[in-house]
Amino acid sequence: MGTRSWQIHRFQEREWSSEEDEVAIEYPLTVTVNGEEFATMVCTPMDKEEMVIGFLASEGLIRNVKEIKKMTIDEDRGFAYVETVKSLPQMQSGQKRWLGSCCGKSRAFYFQSDAATARTAMDESTFDPDVCYRLMEEFQSQAGMFQRTGGVHQAAIAAEDGILKAYADIGRHNALDKLYGFLLKKNVSRKGKIILFTGRISSEVLLKISKMGFGVLLSKSAPTDLALQLADDLNITAVGFLRGERMNVYTHPRRIAAARGGGVTIE
Repeated sequence: MGTRSWQIHRFQEREWSSEEDEVAIEYPLTVTVNGEEFATMVCTPMDKEEMVIGFLASEGLIRNVKEIKKMTIDEDRGFAYVETVKSLPQMQSGQKRWLGSCCGKSRAFYFQSDAATARTAMDESTFDPDVCYRLMEEFQSQAGMFQRTGGVHQAAIAAEDGILKAYADIGRHNALDKLYGFLLKKNVSRKGKIILFTGRISSEVLLKISKMGFGVLLSKSAPTDLALQLADDLNITAVGFLRGERMNVYTHPRRIAAARGGGVTIE
């Protein structure tokens, strides 16, 4: 239920036509923690439980799913009610956030918890460039909602032999939170795994990858300078503009091994 039909009037080759088009649904979900409103997220109304779990972990409120005592999602009203095992510090008045589907939260909000939750990547698994190309091709072939609407981002976890799980959302941060929630629910090992992403590598995106515990991020899009500074500091291999059989490796290129059969591995 992530899309809906919409009657459109298409102008093409100097002629009008009337037809049904498919558009992504934008759904506000307010997250309350122990009775206090914490944030309102604008998202695609799929995989909401995984998204809430991943979001709370990314913000440092929980470390694993065992710290959630109960979660109830009211689909009609658009509320996710979360009770944690341990009491959390009360939010100060006026701290409720509205998280948009495109740009996410203010930079100040990220910096409050990042120092405690960002992690230096420890996995030193390497990936052949041809494996990276093949995984991105598989990743794009599975992007059905994007192909139908053109209005969502997608994030996936993969091993060398293929995609393990992928999520889509109108918000690039939400797609990553859904993936994070899945990893926590299923207790998935990060070793030998890689993250694939369709969106721009911003500092917020890079920090989410760090908190999730991955050493390699592959994206179709461009990075920002702050994201690359963080990737360099946190020992994360950031790869952008991975399209066809080319890519830009911005940080820690040692994890992108030389192609089998020859070449030089970059240190």
